[in-house]
Amino acid sequence: MKHFASTFLLILIVMTTSLAQTRPREAAVHFGILPTGSLNAITDVPGVKVGHFTKIQGENIRTGVTAILPHGGNIFQQKVPAAVYVGNGFGKLAGTTQVMELGNIETPIILTNTLSVAAGIEGVVKYSLSQAGNENVQSVNAVVGETNDGYLNDIRGMHISSDEVIKAIQSAASGAIAEGNVGAGTGTVCFGWKGGIGTSSRKLPESLGGYTVGVIVQTNFGGNLQIAGVPVGEKLGKYPFKDALEKSDGSCMIVVATDAPVLDRNLERMAKRAMMGLAKTGGIASNGSGDYVIAFSTAEGLRIPYSMPSGKLEEAAYLRNDDMTPLFMAVIEATEEAIINSLFAAESMKGKDQHQVEKLPVGQVLEWVKNK
Repeated sequence: MKHFASTFLLILIVMTTSLAQTRPREAAVHFGILPTGSLNAITDVPGVKVGHFTKIQGENIRTGVTAILPHGGNIFQQKVPAAVYVGNGFGKLAGTTQVMELGNIETPIILTNTLSVAAGIEGVVKYSLSQAGNENVQSVNAVVGETNDGYLNDIRGMHISSDEVIKAIQSAASGAIAEGNVGAGTGTVCFGWKGGIGTSSRKLPESLGGYTVGVIVQTNFGGNLQIAGVPVGEKLGKYPFKDALEKSDGSCMIVVATDAPVLDRNLERMAKRAMMGLAKTGGIASNGSGDYVIAFSTAEGLRIPYSMPSGKLEEAAYLRNDDMTPLFMAVIEATEEAIINSLFAAESMKGKDQHQVEKLPVGQVLEWVKNK
């Protein structure tokens, strides 16, 4: 019981600290030209909820789960339009073929570590089957993505359970989101510094539709870090060909949400632009990197009911191709900022085999940005 209490306290401290971090925007570092939503988070998109389960135990367990819910209802019964784009496919994203085939998502989206994808699937399936209205459901397409946190975490121990995945889902809420060393970002490393969870949003002006785009990322990748045009990686001496080629490998999971009425084909076009945001931070989608983007629309008029009368034609109003450009820009800007937010929020961490990963030296970075 004492061990459980100390673990819970550590989890609480980590989440509270992550919420208290200074974000780049608060230090007058801006990304792009579009305004953010009120929270500058994916939860600025109405209905979207996010939950974390953070697991820090002993010297070797540094991992967790992050759950993203497109809306607060029964997602299986009211599916949302969705798409997947693969920037580089050295990774695992369960459930992709059905999303690509049918153009929708029917479960919460789960992010965790590489060897806990199976636990993520089991947790999502158990959660979905337990929901009222799903008593006769016999097939559930769980969407579960990952990054490899094995440098700081005893990943071979497979310490995430399906019950802990359900806890992350059940804790999901609207409002501010903890960033940095929380949930699926607990044990991740980005550009050689401590990575983690980051989020950002953009709000289009009314003249462009007034829609909101939100992004959340799990950063665990490498490259040559750039922040607001400053070559931070080079200045700090951390870039792929400085240390070792393999240090540029890793993964980045990106989830894009919007309330704009966009169908799966144009959601895929939005997902592609997220990779442009990653590139603006210096990410290179290396050979050993699993870089995946999941995009969905929360627009109620585009929901896909589980049961509909046979032969009934669907009717929906959705954006034309010509109106997509502002949303593309919003995705690029929000993705770039979400990645940098993850670095600013993350704290130094010691983990498996006494491995230590330092936090980004934020003070030095801000000085460079200010004087560029």
